Amino acid sequence: MALLNPPLGAEDEAEAEQPPRREWLGVGMVAVLTRAFGTTMLLSGVDTAIIATLEETGQAPWAAVVGAGSVIGGLVYGALSRPLPTWFLLGLLGLVTLPVGLAREWPWLCVAVLGTGLLAAPVLSALADAVTRLAPAGVRGEATGLQSSAQSAGFALGSPIAGVAVDVSVPASDFAAAGLAGLATALTGYLLCRRRPSPRAPASIRHDPTNTTDAGVL
Repeated sequence: MALLNPPLGAEDEAEAEQPPRREWLGVGMVAVLTRAFGTTMLLSGVDTAIIATLEETGQAPWAAVVGAGSVIGGLVYGALSRPLPTWFLLGLLGLVTLPVGLAREWPWLCVAVLGTGLLAAPVLSALADAVTRLAPAGVRGEATGLQSSAQSAGFALGSPIAGVAVDVSVPASDFAAAGLAGLATALTGYLLCRRRPSPRAPASIRHDPTNTTDAGVL
């Protein structure tokens, strides 16, 4: 996606120019990519923790039942008229993930992980929306490719890190590690967005409300 950079804008944006990266790959975009990395790292860790917890208690066949709330969360979030900030959604996702490890039986694990499931799709949707808003039409293919790479890196690192947490401790610590990873990247992205845009950025980006912390999407 980053190399081919296919057109992802509307028809009237098909002939949009491709601005230099320094004009759009700024602090706001880096913050969103950081959160994309943290989100998939958290979700990958949660998947590993669920399997480890159920295997430890001899309830592995119930793994497919646990965590079925993502579809519901995506539908509810899609019905909202105004997007929520990505840092807020990711931070909330991290918070509700922290105590999941306290559940030991699969019915309680279903209840405990419901918050994580409900927030997973909204966070991913909000991140995709933020990337689209921050990237000019001429470079949305490249920006989407960067987002995909950030999320793939999170998935790739999340599982082995979660596995190490399980090996050195108990499965419950895996949920805590995943939640802390989500909180850390949410805070990092928020602090990055607190910085003012570069004065070299064009007015269309510098004054774009989606590039500030009070925008509602970052």
